[in-house]
Amino acid sequence: MRMIDLGNQRGPLYIIDTPTDIDCGREVRFRRSFRSLVECMVPCCGFQPSSTTDSSSTDSESSHHGSTVTGTFFGYRRGRINFCLQDDSKSSPLLLLEFAVPTSYLAKEMQHGLLRITLECDRVRSNSQSNNSARSLFLVPVWSMYCNGRKVGFAVRRQMTESDAAVFKLMQSVSVGAGVLPVSPKSEEGDLMYLRASFERVIGSVDSESFHMINPGGSSGQELSIFFLRS
Repeated sequence: MRMIDLGNQRGPLYIIDTPTDIDCGREVRFRRSFRSLVECMVPCCGFQPSSTTDSSSTDSESSHHGSTVTGTFFGYRRGRINFCLQDDSKSSPLLLLEFAVPTSYLAKEMQHGLLRITLECDRVRSNSQSNNSARSLFLVPVWSMYCNGRKVGFAVRRQMTESDAAVFKLMQSVSVGAGVLPVSPKSEEGDLMYLRASFERVIGSVDSESFHMINPGGSSGQELSIFFLRS
């Protein structure tokens, strides 16, 4: 598999044509990959890590911690971004969402090193589609979407397609990382980009869950969190 390694530097890109193992075990390397991906999508914007904390990332004592899942953002540079949750990088999707925003928009939101995505649905409308009042949040078909407090449209749950399966096959050896996937033929929407990381799953109740990106090495300072709320 030929891949473009964005993790080693911020200068000219190097093409890797020989089989290689992706070493993502060190925090510095991951942060460089994350930074390079954003700069590649938004070359005019500098990436400045932020130390800002968010009160929404503080969980109540009743929240359930401990579960870890794999989260993957992927999409063409000028196309819409998708988000997938899996038990691990080789398992079937637990949830696959298409966001009604382009990949470049999320990259701009990430340029300061902090991204909070909130997905909210109406409890009455959600439960009206099922007799089960404790219906899984993963079964909700449509969400209102907010990025860093601003409403940006919707997120729609969808089934995995053959195209998605091909993308996941290309990424099956990647546990954590960011970069550009080698796809053929080239799309008019630009490069196919991805960001994959481990996320801590926090279950607050049947109506609220959140996923917080885990930095390699276990350091604090979450750059990316996703909240599911049924209000």
